[in-house]
Order: sequence, then structure tokens, then C-alpha cells
Amino acid sequence: MDLIEEAVEKAKETMRKCSTPHGLHASGGPRGYNSVWARDSMIGLIGASTMDPRGEFKQQFRITLNTLRKYQTSVGQIPNCVDMWDKVRPKKATFATTDSTLLYLLGLKAFAHNYNDKKILRQFRRSIDSAFCWLRCQDAGEDFLPEQLPTCDWQDCFPHKYGHTINTVALYYAALRAYGKKREMRNVLRAVSGRTQSKIILFNNEKGHFYPWVWKNHDGDIEQEEWFDSLGNMIAICGGLADRKQAAKILRFVKKKRIDKPYPVRVIYPPIKEGDKEWHSYFGKCLAATPHYYINGGIWPFVGGFYVAGLAKAGKAREAKRQLIALAKANRLGKHAHWEFNEWIHPLKRKAMGSEYHAWDAGAFLLAAAAVQGKKLPPGLD
Repeated sequence: MDLIEEAVEKAKETMRKCSTPHGLHASGGPRGYNSVWARDSMIGLIGASTMDPRGEFKQQFRITLNTLRKYQTSVGQIPNCVDMWDKVRPKKATFATTDSTLLYLLGLKAFAHNYNDKKILRQFRRSIDSAFCWLRCQDAGEDFLPEQLPTCDWQDCFPHKYGHTINTVALYYAALRAYGKKREMRNVLRAVSGRTQSKIILFNNEKGHFYPWVWKNHDGDIEQEEWFDSLGNMIAICGGLADRKQAAKILRFVKKKRIDKPYPVRVIYPPIKEGDKEWHSYFGKCLAATPHYYINGGIWPFVGGFYVAGLAKAGKAREAKRQLIALAKANRLGKHAHWEFNEWIHPLKRKAMGSEYHAWDAGAFLLAAAAVQGKKLPPGLD
């Protein structure tokens, strides 16, 4: 068994560790996240279902989708986390995220596509319509793009971003593609290139990547930052928001700045330190306070999976395969044993960090492996 074959099997083992009677937990270790997080579970299951010819994860995928739908709000928002089964913690469902609803929509399409089960789209029609309605209501500026409040995606409180964030906009475009909403897709492409009344331009041609976030222009004083958001840019490639030239520029930027070293991929570049204009006082109280640590320039393997898929989509097959091997080595590291699929990796120490057996690491690796093998990826990411 070669490294990639072993990694695929170990990724599926991790998915089994995360599987429960009420849905996929974010991680499967004793020190992990033992509740159903929408983004973790959807990334995990989108990837796992893409490499699941025998349908091993089909029932777990359906159970997880049902759990998320059960706690969907009356106005259509999908919960960030459903935490109802721990014997100590209070039972609750939490919200205040934008990407949860978007990944839920992509998850439903992935289920229907990967298991050739279109019935689920009819069964979830009301939920789907309600989710898209909620997303449209996030467009406070009436400029065809959903706006995001601070701390409302996977990075939470670090870095501080709001308005038109590339992670949310790229996921939104991917969801529109998945459901064939062509008019809305055209409107998004017009908006991000500055062809609407708000004159938003999300792609930084000088640097060669999307801005992490942009909001208002006050007579030339623009609310925006310029650090590189790895996940947002990779979703833009995979989901189709980036055109061919933009995708090529993004991937060149990653190579030039060695953002894919020693493993794919560092989640922001450059790290933010105290004294930088992007610094906020509360950063000093979170895990990302130190450069190269946690979300502040640490390596997150699930983002590496989207990087590999982005390379494959851009036609860089040889580099995608090389990076898939590097990603397998990253997931193999472990703190206590090999193949722990740890939360993140310290890029300077090359050391696995955080809790183990993460569903999104395993699922994103399987998605990356499918892309390298030339399999057709789910709608919105194909």
C-alpha cells in the first residue's frame, strides 16, 4: 500500500471515529469537539462521499443533514453548532455564522450527486428555499453580495473582518453554481469586479489574490485589509469565482511566498503581530496571539485539501499530486501516534498541534485525492 492509499484508508477511519447516531462530530478524539458543527461535518462528508463507492457514509451524511435541518431557524439560518448530547454541558444550538448555511447547501447537493439520490433535494426543498432566502437577506447593501459580521466564519475572532469577505462570497458563488442560479451568478461576478453601484473590487491585481475582506470606501479611505486568506482564495478557485487568470495568479502567489511549506497550507500570510495595523487588542487574549501559531499563520490541513483541489482544477496535475503527498505526510504526523489528522501544524516546528481526528481534515483530504484522481467533484466545487 503506497502513502496515498494508506492516507485514504486512514482518512476513512477518522470519519468513522467522528460518526455518531445523531450526526458527524467535528472530531473523534477524547479531547476534541464532540458536537455537530455544520462547517466541519459538511466539509468532512462532502469529501468522504466523493470517495465512497459502497455508500458507507451515506446514512451518516443523511443523519447529519437532518440534524442541521431540525435546528434551522424559522427564517432559514442553519446552526453553527448543535450540542445536545453531552452529559455535562447545557444543551443548545448556536448560530451567528454565515458559512454554516452555505456549506449545508453545498452538502445537500453533494449528497444528491455522490449517491445519485435526487429525492433528497425534493425532501429538503422547503429548507433549501428558506436557506437561500436567509442568505439574500444578508445583502444589506443591495449589491448582490452577502455581508458578514465580525467573527462569523470558521476563523471566528481572528483576524477581524466584516463586510464582503472572500470566504463567504466564494462559498456563496459556489452555492449558486451548485443550484444553477445563473442570474444571481452573473450579478455576483459583476459585483466583485466593481460593476455595481457600490464599486466593490475584491481582487487585488497588484498582489495577485483576493482581498480577505472589503467594506466601504470613504473618499479613498477604504475599509479593507490585504493579508492572504488561504481558504477564501482556494474556495474561489474551486467554486468558480476566480477566473483562469486570477486562479493562476493566486497559485503563483502561494508558491512565491512559500505558503505551502512545509505542508499545505498556512491559513493566512503574513502572520499578524502586535503593532500591525490589523492588530486588535483582544487578539492578545486568544490562541492566535503569537505569529505562526494556530490561525495566525499556522498550517491547517483541511485548507490544504482545498489547495490541492484548486491546483487540480487549474490544470496543475503534477503539482497537485506532489501537494497531495505533502498533505498526507501532514495528516500522518500526530502528537501521540501516526495518522491523527490533527487540528493544525506549527509551520516552523513542523509539529502537530491541537486535538486529533478531525472530520474536516479527513474529508478535505478525500476531496483532494478525488480531484487528483480526476473524479468529478460535487456541484459547486466541480
